[in-house]
Amino acid sequence: MDIHAQKLQNREKENVQEWIEWLSSFGSTKNEGVTRLLYSKSWCQAQQALQLKMEQYGLNTYFDCVGNLFGKLPGTDAESPVILTGSHVDTVVEGGKYDGAYGIIASFIAVLRLFDTYGYPKKTIEVVSFCEEEGSRFPLTFWGSRNTTGAYDLDRVKDIKDKDAILFLEAMKKAGFDPAQYQTPIRNDIERFLEIHIEQGMVLEKNKKSIGVVTHIVGQRRYQVRIKGESNHAGTTPMMYRKDAVVTASHLIAFLTNKAKEIDADLVATVGRMEISPNVPNVVAGEVEFSLDIRHHKAEVLNQYSETIFSEFKKIAEDLQMDIQVSQWMDVSPVSMNGELVKDIRNIAAQKNLTFQEIISGAGHDAQVFASNIPTNLIFVPSQDGISHNPKEFTSVKELEMGIDLLTEVLYKLAY
Repeated sequence: MDIHAQKLQNREKENVQEWIEWLSSFGSTKNEGVTRLLYSKSWCQAQQALQLKMEQYGLNTYFDCVGNLFGKLPGTDAESPVILTGSHVDTVVEGGKYDGAYGIIASFIAVLRLFDTYGYPKKTIEVVSFCEEEGSRFPLTFWGSRNTTGAYDLDRVKDIKDKDAILFLEAMKKAGFDPAQYQTPIRNDIERFLEIHIEQGMVLEKNKKSIGVVTHIVGQRRYQVRIKGESNHAGTTPMMYRKDAVVTASHLIAFLTNKAKEIDADLVATVGRMEISPNVPNVVAGEVEFSLDIRHHKAEVLNQYSETIFSEFKKIAEDLQMDIQVSQWMDVSPVSMNGELVKDIRNIAAQKNLTFQEIISGAGHDAQVFASNIPTNLIFVPSQDGISHNPKEFTSVKELEMGIDLLTEVLYKLAY
């Protein structure tokens, strides 16, 4: 038996909850959350610890030039393409223990269990810990997977800074990934990408399902809407003569909310941030800026909704004698998961007596990046109370294990 196989066999039984707690220790906060931002100290510690654990358990490891970590279980067919599985290691500020981390750990455990039972696969399986997905430190998302697929390179980040004015490329170099050594990390040897993730919503729990078989990931469009009127005295300016930016904003928000409900039950529109100027109790507000986040799994619905509301925005602003500016800063297309494997995942879940349902992902995932290039699938396990991006994020060990069990069988089908 070779040393590689001995390491894979001579190990303690893996425990998903213990491993999640272990990974959450890198970046743990006093509120029992996790803050692990791209290229930070805690991020470096987490990636290095994952690499060491992968090596201790017999996987061949390597980092690419942007900090994505790969753990390889080599296939017996050296010419075969790679089955890639995993998720992202970064978190939001004061995030939970499961988002991203579960996908890495579940994939790692599934690969170990496959080797225990069947030995080496025919096709190489690689477990990936993507360096970044959340966009929590720098104003961009999917830095890890978009480098792997060729959508990003160093030109995309050359002028980007974090809130402390630290340049992206400086942070990258300090973390040990010198931009001067950058060589395109595009992978052309990946046949499929498979990701497992907590749902981050309440649908599975409400429907009493253990597994969500994702069919689509929504497209996302984000905008800033700025309304400019006229600041004036709250006591001496009659209502009929006011150019109140808050009143105009309230009309627009009420309209976009009601229109979203009318157009499609799966369409969501969110105003999550608002800035009011001068923001003084006794002054009519002269300016308001608010964010708008629109999501749906069909591009035509996004188009219809956007055209409808922005046309109406213009009319409302004109009627109220206000100036309005709308600027778009995100446009991510909706994608479909691989339909053939969706059916296979459903069949495997049924054979294992796992309760499941097809589901649309309302959040973005690395799977969204890969789906435009290669066959890709995404599996969900429930989130207690639908809470995510929060220290209270939780999924039971039983449900975590159900997800690993399903993932193991799907990987077996793909690689063995």
